[in-house]
Amino acid sequence: MASQLDPQPAACENATEPWGTDVQPPKTATSKTLAGKTPAGKTLAARTLTAGQLAYEAKRAAKAGMSLDKWLASKQREQAAEAKAKQKAVEAVKPPKPPGFLSRLLERAQRPLGS
Repeated sequence: MASQLDPQPAACENATEPWGTDVQPPKTATSKTLAGKTPAGKTLAARTLTAGQLAYEAKRAAKAGMSLDKWLASKQREQAAEAKAKQKAVEAVKPPKPPGFLSRLLERAQRPLGS
C-alpha cells in the first residue's frame, strides 16, 4: 500500500487507471500523429478526430485493406492533390497581364504613322 506522501498510487487492481502506472495508455490518432505538410485549409491533420470519426475511418481502412495510418495518409494526400488542382484551376483563369510600357512603345513603332 502506498503511503499518503507518495503521489503515485501503487499499481494494483484498485488503481484509477486500468493499465497501471508502468504501462502507457493506448495511442490513438491525434493531430500530432497525423501532422501533414499540406497547405490546404482544413485537412485531417489540422484537427483531431473524435472516437466516432476514428471508428468510421478504421472501418473504411479495413474495407480498403489498409491500416488506419496508411488510410489517413492516403486520404490526406488526396486532399492535397485536390487543393493543388484547385490552385492550378484558379491560376489558369487569371486574365493575362496587360502589355508593359516598352511593349506598347514597340507596338506603336510598328504601326504606320497615319493610325
